[in-house]
Amino acid sequence: MTIIEIPAGWPADEAAARAVQRELRGRLVRDEEGPAVGAGHVTGLDVAYDDERDLVAAAAVVLDARTLEVVEEATAVGRVSFPYVPGLLAFREIPTVLAALDRLTADPGLLVCDGYGLAHPRRFGLASHLGVLTGRPSVGVAKNPFTFTYEQPGPARGDFAALLAAGEEVGRALRTQAGVKPVFVSVGHRVSLANACAHTLHLSPRYRIPETTRHADSLCRRALKEALGDD
Repeated sequence: MTIIEIPAGWPADEAAARAVQRELRGRLVRDEEGPAVGAGHVTGLDVAYDDERDLVAAAAVVLDARTLEVVEEATAVGRVSFPYVPGLLAFREIPTVLAALDRLTADPGLLVCDGYGLAHPRRFGLASHLGVLTGRPSVGVAKNPFTFTYEQPGPARGDFAALLAAGEEVGRALRTQAGVKPVFVSVGHRVSLANACAHTLHLSPRYRIPETTRHADSLCRRALKEALGDD
């Protein structure tokens, strides 16, 4: 098994990471609509950690955007590349996530991250970070709310409420299934918020969590177990 090592020059402390965040945030593209729903490919990204061994496993699963069938999948296992600091979590896993993406032969299309994009204290969460680094359209679909205020959306599938930070809409609490908890959608890069929500609904035909995340979550957990030699 090849372990992805921490890249040379990777930020080693909070000040350095924040400086990188500021620089990359200046490259965000927020005025594109993004790919059409159901067209091309869409790729789910997720990670699993083993804190005792300081390892992270990343999975990238490409789906046909129309049928939601799996086209290709790839994994990578690497060193956790940054301490745990709220607001800088992307720095812990991005080298390994990029390695998994690099192992794909299919065009990833839209990237769907289990996390946040603009709905972040400095408007630059994992989905935005990966979008800028890869140049690809990206969205964040998180299972849990961050530190933003929002009203509960209506009870029907497709109902949503704004995630607000100082009066700015930075994402939406979106009901993907009637009567279940919402997910939290935010723009990553090169996608509009309305389109990000439309993609999320299309990717969630049966369950609360998008199929992209469901596949990637299962795969990264399996990859970590295999890397650790667990049965």
